[in-house]
Amino acid sequence: MAAAQALAISQPTMYSEEEYLRLENDAFEKSEYFEGQIIAMAGATPNHNRVKENIVGELYPILKKNKSCKSCSSDQRIHIPSNSLYTYPDIIIVCRPQKYAEHDRNTIVNPSVIVEILSPSTMDYDRGLRFRLCRDIESLQEYVTLGSLSVQAEVWRRNADNQWILADDAFSLTESITIQTIGATLQVADLYDGTENVSSLLPPLKE
Repeated sequence: MAAAQALAISQPTMYSEEEYLRLENDAFEKSEYFEGQIIAMAGATPNHNRVKENIVGELYPILKKNKSCKSCSSDQRIHIPSNSLYTYPDIIIVCRPQKYAEHDRNTIVNPSVIVEILSPSTMDYDRGLRFRLCRDIESLQEYVTLGSLSVQAEVWRRNADNQWILADDAFSLTESITIQTIGATLQVADLYDGTENVSSLLPPLKE
């Protein structure tokens, strides 16, 4: 009996996509869904939110001119049908008519760019499993990560051979990164404006 109880405790409750969407649409807190499991999402830090708001502000005038692309921030859910993941990236950019999940018209399935702000509790996931799962999105061209505790920006890009390469990176406030999909070159100093206790991994360049 004790062994059976322990097994029951160790086995997570499994949900269908329809059950997840019904629960999620009524929930106060956001959760992800992957392979039948519902996973609560961690809250964000002030630095995380500051970097996110900064990049949204930098993208706005660029996307306003580029009528074919538009951005959505972290309340927008996406779905990857090929691996079951439902998740909420910090920022997505869609550069074609939006397509929606089969079971939910509020969930987008075709982002062109995903931007993730790395926090201590999510860094390994955002750069590891989540990135691997997001590479299954056929429309995705770039995956951008920005540190929230240190100046650390990376742009991963899909090349013509369908391989993902580190196309751009920056580790000091004097540098910039380019999101090629929308033709945007962003100054790192602008992305980290107003953050607190963020250090550069490299010393500033000398004049």
